[in-house]
Amino acid sequence: MPVRSHDFESAFSAARHAAQTAVASAAATETLPEWNLTDLYAAMDAPELAADIAKADAECNAFEEAYKGKLAAMLAAPGAGAALAEAVKRYEAVDDLLGRIASYGSLIYAGDTSDPARAKFYGDIQEKLTDSSTHLLFFTLELNRLDDAALEAAMADPALGYYRPWIEDLRKDKPYQLDDKIEQLFHEKSSPSRSAWSRLFDETISSLRFNVDGQELAIEPTLNLMQDPKEEVRRTAGLALADTFSKNLRLFTLVTNTLAKDKEISDRWRGFPDVASSRHLANRVEKEVVDAMVSSIREAYPRLSHRYYALKARWFGKDKLEFWDRNAPLPKVESRDIGWGEAKDTVLTAYGNFSPKMADIARTFFDKSWIDAPVRPGKSPGAFAHPTVPSAHPYVLLNYQGKPRDVMTLAHELGHGVHQVLAARQGALMAPTPLTLAETASVFGEMLTFRKLLDSAENPRMRKIMLAQKVEDMINTVVRQTAFYTFERNVHSERRQGELTSEKIGEIWMQVQSESLGPAIHLGAGYETFWTYIPHFIHSPFYVYAYAFGDCLVNSLYAVYEKASDGFAERYLEMLAAGGTKHHAELLAPFGLDARDPAFWQTGLNLIDRMISELESMEG
Repeated sequence: MPVRSHDFESAFSAARHAAQTAVASAAATETLPEWNLTDLYAAMDAPELAADIAKADAECNAFEEAYKGKLAAMLAAPGAGAALAEAVKRYEAVDDLLGRIASYGSLIYAGDTSDPARAKFYGDIQEKLTDSSTHLLFFTLELNRLDDAALEAAMADPALGYYRPWIEDLRKDKPYQLDDKIEQLFHEKSSPSRSAWSRLFDETISSLRFNVDGQELAIEPTLNLMQDPKEEVRRTAGLALADTFSKNLRLFTLVTNTLAKDKEISDRWRGFPDVASSRHLANRVEKEVVDAMVSSIREAYPRLSHRYYALKARWFGKDKLEFWDRNAPLPKVESRDIGWGEAKDTVLTAYGNFSPKMADIARTFFDKSWIDAPVRPGKSPGAFAHPTVPSAHPYVLLNYQGKPRDVMTLAHELGHGVHQVLAARQGALMAPTPLTLAETASVFGEMLTFRKLLDSAENPRMRKIMLAQKVEDMINTVVRQTAFYTFERNVHSERRQGELTSEKIGEIWMQVQSESLGPAIHLGAGYETFWTYIPHFIHSPFYVYAYAFGDCLVNSLYAVYEKASDGFAERYLEMLAAGGTKHHAELLAPFGLDARDPAFWQTGLNLIDRMISELESMEG
């Protein structure tokens, strides 16, 4: 599930004021949309949900009875292609049903993670689906044990050949596949182990309170204050965050150590050679491609982040910026709140200028209540687009507060949403897209919106503001996420030598942040705790590099678009509609791009470089 995490202050997508915070803004005075989940189920106690849970369990058991231990014989019999295709279709239908139930449980929980009834509902759903889906485990394991030549011959039948992309992707997992009983054990233990620790993290983060000038705030409004125009407000918020994080450091350290060890055990049993190998496999991207990207970005730190923050420090009249000033608005600049209606029109117009079809799909999210935008106590922080299942439709969660970055977050998540709608035609097995390409769609949506705003800039001063904000967003996406990836690599590698102390994790954090941010940012006392609340470290180890991949890729794509826009939109939407049926090399070929070429990454980095150069020319 794509979840936006552009940097530590905006890992929850431009933090918003909670209900208890008085906000005199356009966003606060408007009625923001809330999603309608009845397209999935009417309520937690809906009879249709209970019936589907029972049906899913029965279907899983029946599927196991029908096919377990029989695939090899089916492959050897006449009509093997058609018979196996029927089995895959049946498996896909069960997968869609399980996904519908799981999606509803997840979205209900995200609406208020502090509600015990919702938490219990979510936990019960996870346990039931884990129990039921255990009966499906055999299928992919048996498929991967089938003879390559015989399976290839069976795929000559168009019915089975249709599923070739899924089957070929599945067989990439074959070298890391374990004995059936061990796979079953890993599967059944996932709910009371890794999933439980992740849930503990979520509920802890939602329950934390931060004392800001005597007012107890949740994490979202406190993070939001880090973007306040007043330095003293930013400082107070930054120190409040550090104080509460430090008081909960033992818990976050335990969660991190436990999950890192859990992953090490799984990786060791499966034979993954590197701490990030499982993520690369899931992303269907070669380690060499990721290594080339990371190396290129780290080499570019001095001419990107170091250079920009030195420029920003000069704007603030300082030698160095404090960590709470890093995402501060530019000095002597009046910021305005952006109402929901204006945000909606901005994004839809930007999408429509690129492709009317893209705008029409995005408009559906507004028209059919597929978006949940207000801040509510207990609501999951940040933003995401949940694809649910192809038989339904995606939902978008935001915490909209009227800031310019909130408009970009809306554009980002709708990019995911459009992608998910287009890819749904591939079905439950082949619609899901590797994270690297999923983030390409979202970041491209942001780029379209940014370009529209930049083109409408009324004067050079407004252009400077927009350019600076975009450069900061791109640094947060490319530089910061690469630093996050480096941090994760170091933590997981060190954990293999034994349990890590809070101090050691903080030391690793400070080292990678210092390297990436450069000498113009002062990382003062308390900052060593800011690793604690990044959700991707807990939920999806090594997810973060997908953001950098997507941003650099989008910069390259946009360069192609600017040079030859005719037919580009059609090719782009077709790329999204492919879902998970094609490798990144095949998807990028129509645009003349190749992520395996080391020069590819320089195109994206050079765009950021040029923007910083333009800002330097505006200095003074």
